[in-house]
Amino acid sequence: MLFNTTYKNKDNLKTIDKMVGNSYGFLERIKLKGTGSKRMIIEEVSPNLRPIINRVSDINYASIELRSKGILIYITKGLSNFTWVIPFYQLVIYKTNGTSIHAQGKYIHFKNNITFKENKRFFDKLLSEKLKFDEKYKFQHIDP
Repeated sequence: MLFNTTYKNKDNLKTIDKMVGNSYGFLERIKLKGTGSKRMIIEEVSPNLRPIINRVSDINYASIELRSKGILIYITKGLSNFTWVIPFYQLVIYKTNGTSIHAQGKYIHFKNNITFKENKRFFDKLLSEKLKFDEKYKFQHIDP
């Protein structure tokens, strides 16, 4: 789900918290050694995300925040801020010449450069948290 978060809206914040959980507390952030990525350069987005990306030749940036049940991707377009909310059960990550994050029929591809490489530890943490979440809801295969 995509929200315009340029201005605070209590209803949007409640919806975001319901979808991906509250942000981590101070001690939890220290234990996880941070819950946010550094900003990364957006190389490509799906057609349904193009309206929130700068159309001129400006570089587009995004950053990711880790939550207990998902992630938030923050995108800035000029003076406007957008937040893409992705619960873990919808999150799919591909590593192909950078990284692509897919969910809800949308995707965002991050450029494979030094800013992306600085976030390797964050992506390792993200995958670890997603695996922990998936383990909670692991289904057993029963043969008939």
